[in-house]
Amino acid sequence: MKVFDYTEIPAQEAEEGAKDVTVRWLITKDTGAPNFAMRLFEMKVSGYSPFHTHDWEHEVFILDGEGIVRSEQGDFPFKPGSVVFVPPNEMHQFRNTGKTLVRFLCLIPFKK
Repeated sequence: MKVFDYTEIPAQEAEEGAKDVTVRWLITKDTGAPNFAMRLFEMKVSGYSPFHTHDWEHEVFILDGEGIVRSEQGDFPFKPGSVVFVPPNEMHQFRNTGKTLVRFLCLIPFKK
């Protein structure tokens, strides 16, 4: 078992195409997790992730802030306590449309 404060993990700039978004890789294979990674995203006001797709799912829990998840089916609002499931190969983007920082946990499986 490992217990640590999330601030011990340095925040990194999110992937290319994102604006004003950082990510902390909280739990990874280096931590001893064989199947999933847990990441903490922080998105400044007007920040967003790229509109993109990939072969793996996302499980997301919104901690703070408000915004929208953009998809091919339209935009879906989120707020603290919202849960978002993004299936594999679905176009998606997270956008901060509120007036405060958005923070969310995102779990993804490791590529096999």
